[in-house]
Amino acid sequence: MAATAVSGLQMATARSNISSSHRIFKAGAAILGTNTKGRSWAKLASACHISSLKHFERSFSSSPIRFDKVVTKAMSEASEKKPVSGLSIDLKGKRAFIAGVADDNGYGWAIAKSLAAAGAEILVGTWVPALNIFETSLRRGKFDESRVLPDGSLMEITKVYPLDAVYDTLDDVPEEVKANKRYAGSSNWTVQEVAETVKQDFGSIDILVHSLANGPEVTKPLLETSRKGYLAAVSASTYSYVSLLKYFIPIMNPGGSSISLTYIASERVIPGYGGGMSSAKAALESDTRVLAFEAGRKSKIRVNTISAGPLRSRAAKAIGFIDTMIEYSLANAPLQKELSADEVGNTAAFLVSPLASAITGAVIYVDNGLNAMGVGVDSPLFADLNLPKEGQVLEA
Repeated sequence: MAATAVSGLQMATARSNISSSHRIFKAGAAILGTNTKGRSWAKLASACHISSLKHFERSFSSSPIRFDKVVTKAMSEASEKKPVSGLSIDLKGKRAFIAGVADDNGYGWAIAKSLAAAGAEILVGTWVPALNIFETSLRRGKFDESRVLPDGSLMEITKVYPLDAVYDTLDDVPEEVKANKRYAGSSNWTVQEVAETVKQDFGSIDILVHSLANGPEVTKPLLETSRKGYLAAVSASTYSYVSLLKYFIPIMNPGGSSISLTYIASERVIPGYGGGMSSAKAALESDTRVLAFEAGRKSKIRVNTISAGPLRSRAAKAIGFIDTMIEYSLANAPLQKELSADEVGNTAAFLVSPLASAITGAVIYVDNGLNAMGVGVDSPLFADLNLPKEGQVLEA
């Protein structure tokens, strides 16, 4: 889907071999840090009591799960059989569709791992031109190290679907795209067709994740951005979420949940994050609130978005200044550490779980607190202030 997924800065560069409106789904490929197995995995395994996960066995002909009321429990049904402390994130019996996974180096992948660790069945949508490489790498075990879950088992992906979320229906696809050899051999990859295929295969889903974005002119200042580039960014990065919900809500079980990924450029000026991408993220956050109302009233579906901080990824590195943004965050955020992708994944697992049953229409910041800052404290203007630093012991 031409959307090059949300990178650490949720950015993606344009591909020269297809038109800008075709890029929406380089998807999850763009946004993951280099390590998804850090300390937060241990926290997910211990704090959430996910200590006995096995390879998730799935029934490919399972009937849709129906429920009228979501009840938040302190312990899952399995956990109640033995004494445990704390709350558990229990997604057993839930099915998730994650749009925006093209390799093991994106936020979509990190979210998939956290949902799988909590017990969910995983379906993914992969940008059509990247489908063959992704499936081949998955089959040959190239992602096995990245598939390891807290209990030592490997994340299982039940099915991979071709998807280009720039197009709602087959009628929307230009003839040159249909004839493009990168799409040869794939079918049923528009949003409507994918939703219908998932329904035929599994009946219903409980969780929908949008991990897509693309700005073909992201390196251009806004004043130098063309109308075509601007609209392409909004189409790939924002309307694609509206479209996914439009076609997937009918197959989502009541009490289900959906999340997307946004970035602080929606509300702050981030020079270099151009091409209309800041506008697209602002629109995504606005749409999240409206979609939360409409989906909540109509179908009892919760809709939230995660605003993730800067993170090293292939797409972000292609932009050229991701290292600078990470250094800025380390110097200025309340928590002076580098953000890891699994921290975003674990937040997603919480948001789609019954523990977050009253949270909808929200922007959840996972950025070490950088969003709270009004100034850059690494400025020479603050050199003489006795600012607290990591590891510093403050006297009473």
